[in-house]
Amino acid sequence: MATLNIVDVNGANTTVTEEAIKELRGNLRGPLLQPGDEGYDETRQLWNSMIDRKPALIARCAGAADVISTVNFARTNNLLLSVRGGGHNPAGYALVEGGLMIDLSLMRGIKVDPVGMTATAQGGVLWKEVDQETQAFGLATTGGTVSETGIGGLTLGGGLGWLMSKHGLTCDNLLSADVVTADGRFVTASEDQNQDLLWGLRGGGGNFGIVTSFQYHLFPVGPTVLGGMVIHTLDQAKEVLAFYQDYATNCPDDVSAIAFMFTSPEGDPVIALILGYIGNDLAEGERLLAPARSFGNPVADLVEPMPYRQLQTLLDAAVPRGIPRCWKSSFVKEISDSVIDVLIDSAQKMPTTLCAIGLFHILGAATRVSADAIAQWQDPADADKCIAWSRDTWSALEPHSAGNVYINHLAADEG
Repeated sequence: MATLNIVDVNGANTTVTEEAIKELRGNLRGPLLQPGDEGYDETRQLWNSMIDRKPALIARCAGAADVISTVNFARTNNLLLSVRGGGHNPAGYALVEGGLMIDLSLMRGIKVDPVGMTATAQGGVLWKEVDQETQAFGLATTGGTVSETGIGGLTLGGGLGWLMSKHGLTCDNLLSADVVTADGRFVTASEDQNQDLLWGLRGGGGNFGIVTSFQYHLFPVGPTVLGGMVIHTLDQAKEVLAFYQDYATNCPDDVSAIAFMFTSPEGDPVIALILGYIGNDLAEGERLLAPARSFGNPVADLVEPMPYRQLQTLLDAAVPRGIPRCWKSSFVKEISDSVIDVLIDSAQKMPTTLCAIGLFHILGAATRVSADAIAQWQDPADADKCIAWSRDTWSALEPHSAGNVYINHLAADEG
């Protein structure tokens, strides 16, 4: 009898009969792919192209029934399993080498209830798709700062976004979730049923089950907001970061601010304050953003009225899909002089023009700052020096760490 070599949950090689694979294929509405099949390589591509693993099987699920069938197949055969939503996780946990990958990217349904102020979206949906549907009704919920981020990973790991200072993290606005558990059961987690599971899903990561559908609370947003970058040369970074610490800590809930050190399209090292005002009164927004726009000697002020959906794409160009990257992240208690010195020293040593350092200030109960060092490159010859730069930056920041990390920014080499 013909068999397929595949990896089990212990990482050892095992086999599955062709007959069993044929039976699984017959139970799915979506395609079951193997290496060499049309669409196999395209489906296994992730946002971080440094991750290049080859599953033995990819189940492209078309609905919850496909997920249940695949989970049961994996459990029966004791197979190593991974789940791909948007494929945006920097560590590449969506892709398993030699095992079975459940791909949710065909599950893209979205339903908005403008009266009940909710949106329900399937596990393969991206944030730009949620924004497109909800903004048709002048509504939104906290989504990612990169529009191509999948809703699943972002929600289950917390969910930083432009609306977080006013409406909380994405997970704070998760009302219910449909989940396929490891034993193949389909359950709904909400405030009325399976409350403990909902508590775990709200920021606890992706190991409680496979979420096939998310329901979010929506809020009136836009359609026009105020946003954009105020750019300074990198030699002003010390003063800009000291200002950012004070401004981001004290700005009202309608304002969010990100600090970003990167290389401009002209090849110049710069630091930018990326600002967003999501209140209803644009004149008030101009007043609130004025201190950040007038501080120092900016070389460019790109803040302007824009659609909320455009605000959601401001960071897209800085983190393009399909290039290799190494990502390290930490919460720090404050942007102290010592932290600023480390960040500036690291920014001056960025090994490629795609590398960047970003700071996201989280207001409210979690008033901490996440400092991210993102090493990105295109030339394979740059890989070693970029990875070393990212790790060196992390090592220098570690003494200033608050001792915890945002789950969605965990790297593959961290515990």
